[in-house]
Amino acid sequence: MRRPGVRTAPLRKAIEKTLLGEKRDDAEVSVLLAGDARIRKLNREYRGIDSPTDVLAFAMGDGEFADLHPQLLGDVIISVDTAGKQAEKAGRGLLEELRLLAVHGTLHLLGYEDETPTGRALMRRRERKYLKTPPTSIGKGK
Repeated sequence: MRRPGVRTAPLRKAIEKTLLGEKRDDAEVSVLLAGDARIRKLNREYRGIDSPTDVLAFAMGDGEFADLHPQLLGDVIISVDTAGKQAEKAGRGLLEELRLLAVHGTLHLLGYEDETPTGRALMRRRERKYLKTPPTSIGKGK
């Protein structure tokens, strides 16, 4: 299946704005745009959930080699397929949804969580700050 091209510059800018706002402009984030099949496999392997999700974040600051390169925050994997479905449902464009997911995943790499009501509310405020968008609902992918 051929996917439409995605402009990555707006994603990079959104991540850079997030890192600057969080006073981590020295940090690096890797982003992979994937399809549902690939993100489902990763979600199953690393989270034990056998379904696709919108975004996964794998922090380099966790685990045995966390101090090896502190500027490497980690990897953000975004499902373009799921992002497209969510964008359509929310009445916004794919690029806007991808930017939101890039910021969301970056916030997870920075230690924010959305499993509690307080954590979720804080993440939403940060997302709106860095994207200047109204409130939204994002899936629970990490």
